[in-house]
Amino acid sequence: MWWIYALLSALFAALTAIFAKIGIKGVDTDLATAIRTVVILLIAWGIVVFKGGEHSIGNLTKVNWTFLVLSGCATGFSWICYFKALQLGEVSQVAPVDKLSVAIAIILAVIFLGEPLTFKSAAGALLIISGSLVLIF
Repeated sequence: MWWIYALLSALFAALTAIFAKIGIKGVDTDLATAIRTVVILLIAWGIVVFKGGEHSIGNLTKVNWTFLVLSGCATGFSWICYFKALQLGEVSQVAPVDKLSVAIAIILAVIFLGEPLTFKSAAGALLIISGSLVLIF
């Protein structure tokens, strides 16, 4: 079942690139990121309230809060850089290079989370890195 959500994530990420490229013409990319963030904030909280999840906010630990805030900061910086890259480059180059994050995530998961590095994940990471290098150079 996870792969269905992963494929939907990829579809929505692709649409994000297309919609953003059209929407940022002549717009400050930081402003565009701020607008996008407000929309996401409203959608995310709407889903939480609809599902009744707001009641469990008190169960979050300091570790939960710390790493969720750090994740949010990383996401924000990623979006700011992504929008600037989209404004300066072509979607067909920026979006695939942005997916270099997959290979970096595999490496960081092995180092920091102790996840096993299988032949399949190592080969996939190397292919992503190779493809990104082809697009950059």
